[in-house]
Amino acid sequence: MKTFSATLRPFLRASVILILLLSTFAVNHAFAQAEVEPWGNITGIRNKGQLYGFETSLRVIGANGKRMAATAKEKQSPKYSRRGDDQIVVTRIDSLFFSQTVTDAGSGKIKVNVQVIAKKDTALKGVFFCITLPVAEYAESRLRLAGVKEDSLKQYAPGFANSFVSVKARGVEFTAATRKLKVSFDEPEMVIVRKDSVGNLQLYVPLALNEVHRGDVITKTLSIKAEGLIDTQPVNLVINTAQPGREFAGLGGNFRLQNPKTDPQVIDYSLQNLRVAWGRVEMPWRFWQPEKDIDPTTEANNGKLNPFVLKSMQMAHRLDSMGIPVILSAWSAPNWAIVGPPRFRPTPQGVWGNPLDHTQDEAIYKSIINYILYLKAKYGFEVKMFSFNESDLGINIRLTGEEHRDFIKGLGAYMASKGLHTKLLLGDNSDATTYKFIYPAMDDPATKPYIGAISFHSWRGWDNVTLQKWADAATKMNVPLIVGEGSIDAAAWNYPDIFQEQTYALEEINLYTRLLAICQPVSILQWQLTADYSPLIGGGIFGNPEPLHPGQRFWNLKQLSTTPKGLFAMPLSVDRPGISAAAMGDNSKGIYALQLVNNGSTREVNLTGLPAKIVRLRYYITNRKTNMKEERAVEVKDGAAKFKLPAVSYVSLISE
Repeated sequence: MKTFSATLRPFLRASVILILLLSTFAVNHAFAQAEVEPWGNITGIRNKGQLYGFETSLRVIGANGKRMAATAKEKQSPKYSRRGDDQIVVTRIDSLFFSQTVTDAGSGKIKVNVQVIAKKDTALKGVFFCITLPVAEYAESRLRLAGVKEDSLKQYAPGFANSFVSVKARGVEFTAATRKLKVSFDEPEMVIVRKDSVGNLQLYVPLALNEVHRGDVITKTLSIKAEGLIDTQPVNLVINTAQPGREFAGLGGNFRLQNPKTDPQVIDYSLQNLRVAWGRVEMPWRFWQPEKDIDPTTEANNGKLNPFVLKSMQMAHRLDSMGIPVILSAWSAPNWAIVGPPRFRPTPQGVWGNPLDHTQDEAIYKSIINYILYLKAKYGFEVKMFSFNESDLGINIRLTGEEHRDFIKGLGAYMASKGLHTKLLLGDNSDATTYKFIYPAMDDPATKPYIGAISFHSWRGWDNVTLQKWADAATKMNVPLIVGEGSIDAAAWNYPDIFQEQTYALEEINLYTRLLAICQPVSILQWQLTADYSPLIGGGIFGNPEPLHPGQRFWNLKQLSTTPKGLFAMPLSVDRPGISAAAMGDNSKGIYALQLVNNGSTREVNLTGLPAKIVRLRYYITNRKTNMKEERAVEVKDGAAKFKLPAVSYVSLISE
């Protein structure tokens, strides 16, 4: 087999590599595991826990070369499923229907089969399977093309900016200092190699070029093999118990009722098996007072309470009876309280929800407060907080930041006049990214008496800088921070098989650990502890007839929920990548807890900084094969301890 190789630094210079020396790479005979997102993008291959990262996508480039559509989160409506070693994603871009099967195929190797069905004649530049290699790991890499003569190489692909290879090859290899990625084909295929705008290397494999015709069925199969160094360097953790931060009350949960047949079993199981520190329930406002001029309290006292309102109230009462503080949130409003016909889906322009009708402000305040007063009179408790759900976005009540500020002052003053102690959530935003929504209220001292906590939802915006803005806001306002909806993919209900994947479970608990470390919330409220996004499997949920049982996500939550109540965030430094860590403690009680997520291979850990009086840490682990198993306790001497952190796992350490 003849080969051609090119150095990618500078990327236009070519050279011939006579032999590839692989002695620097760790030999790994463990079975590969592909990390596949439910929209189809492969984000890497694991071996012995080590993730060799890259990202694939399916891309359609228009005939003029300017319009490009690619598979990505929340861009299509994919369906995800697993059958044994196969992960299958079915999705659509315009009139092209894709089916992609990713199969684990041995040591560091996966097989990818892509089928494309065209539903109409379309002129286009091409349909491509694309692999993007991160510049941080592959900037200095060399390129090797299998079955290519050097003099047949084209130095560019017409219409592809920054391209420097366009040729048919039986395989492509990228070799960097600590990584190697090899892509192989059953027969020679056209390959295009380029750099994107930030310097990432990209391999484009055409599935179709120039045009497709209605009824065309295109199939392509390729293999991807990843190798490289496995990071087994010891990890040093240092806890600083001298700087306690905000209190963590514990894991919370959302209990918005949506599935009458399957919700009760999940709620019962969750409340029986988790320590739930905070709860959030719905106020079905549009069913509480559908008509402005009819008194909802009188109707309720006369036995005319809407059944859904009754069940929602009973849910709130159940939480309160267990000593769980309750947040009351309204998703939608009665027609008389909003501008325009109610919208529960976005407009073609992408606008969600309805604004409040501010000519009805007094009636709006009264209606909400009557609900809270009825709960108090009927069930003997008062909710701790009130919010409109995701009003920054409009799910389904939409406010501006200024309107949010004015609503807090208006409703807050009205509640105080009625003798209520209920406070308002500042924000309860759809995502971490929309933090500017809370600034008008933060800048107005008149809102301060009525704000009980700041809240955001963790669906998007996970970078450290964005998360820190929420921590800073809570510090500035001197109120608790609540993650009102905790999880990682707002569209996951469309492809619920993903809930059973280790990839999803690990990413979710990894985010929670980072939230604990950066944001220091009083609680993270799981979305949900009902059948919606359920951490339990079976019981008829999502059509699964298996007996109801916990999955890895539930065990992660249970392990987190065992954190002793009322500990305070403490700085915990980590000197190696791939480890997320958070620490909490109470110096007066001598109780400490560490939450550790290992995103890589097995590591030895050296922990220092604990008080000398701590002699032992209980050790719990959850991963794909282990469900919150308590292992042998970790011995502590003079504030230091050594222990092992298994690959791809979530570990909790709690002082005895």
